This record gives sequence, C-alpha cells and structure tokens, in this order.
Amino acid sequence: MCLLGFGAVRLRTDMNRLLSLLFHQGVLDEQFLQLQHLQDQTSPNFVSDVVTIYFHESEKLLRNLRTLLLDKEIWDYVKLGIHLNQLMGSSSSIGAKRVRNICAAFRAAVEQNNRPACMRALEVLEHEYCYLKNKLHELFQMEQQRVLGDAVRYPGVVHQQ
Repeated sequence: MCLLGFGAVRLRTDMNRLLSLLFHQGVLDEQFLQLQHLQDQTSPNFVSDVVTIYFHESEKLLRNLRTLLLDKEIWDYVKLGIHLNQLMGSSSSIGAKRVRNICAAFRAAVEQNNRPACMRALEVLEHEYCYLKNKLHELFQMEQQRVLGDAVRYPGVVHQQ
C-alpha cells in the first residue's frame, strides 16, 4: 500500500514538473489550465479528448499547408491564410501558445508573399507541433497511470481528478 501511494505522489510530482516546464518554456499558456478546470468526474477524460481532436484536426491542417507550399505552379496565399487562421484558433483554444505564435509569424510571411520565410515557418511549426504533441502525450500517460494507480489502491471508489 505504501509503495502504491508513493507512486501516485511521484506521478503527481512528475506531472506538475512537466506542466511547469511547458509553461516556463512558453509551450502552454493559461488557456490550458482553463481547459483542465472544465474536467471533472462526469468527464474525466475531457482534456485528453479535446487535445486528441486538436491533434487530429491540426495534422490535417499541417498536411494541407505543406501541400500548398510545395505546389510549384500555383501558390494560394488565401488558402494558406485560412489554414493558418484555423490552426492558430484551435491552438489558442487549448493553450498551445508557441504553436499559436508561430502561426502568427507564418501568417505574416504569407501576407508578405515571402515563400522562403513561409517554408522556414512551416518547418518550425512542424517541429513545435511535434514537441507539443510528444509532451502532452507524456503528460496524459502519467495521468492515466495515476488514475489506474488510484483504482488499484481504492477499487470501487470514485476519485476526484
């Protein structure tokens, strides 16, 4: 019993440390905390569900951006701007601050019709997106382990998240 309790405390500490790092690095902002506050016993997976939808939709937008940028014949700045606005809005809604900020810089390059700057911005955006995805995946895995640990220690008891 003692070891299980220690494991849960350790997981909580690791989760808090990871979140602190992501806030300190500017990867996340206060909107992510707002999202967490919406999670409760009736929707224990709310944050991971919302973020999973975000990643699914964002990957489509990133593919579309790459396709548009690699088209040698026609460069559709309007479509680029639309995709960037969608990605920026959804990133904002989950608190993905660095991704949102890179989208804003990318959009500025689009508005200036600066193809080389757009290509660089896409590379940075893809890198930041992958970093965000990996770190949030790590966070959600820790959360899942913590919840499973609670269920092992206290079977049949409903816990507050």
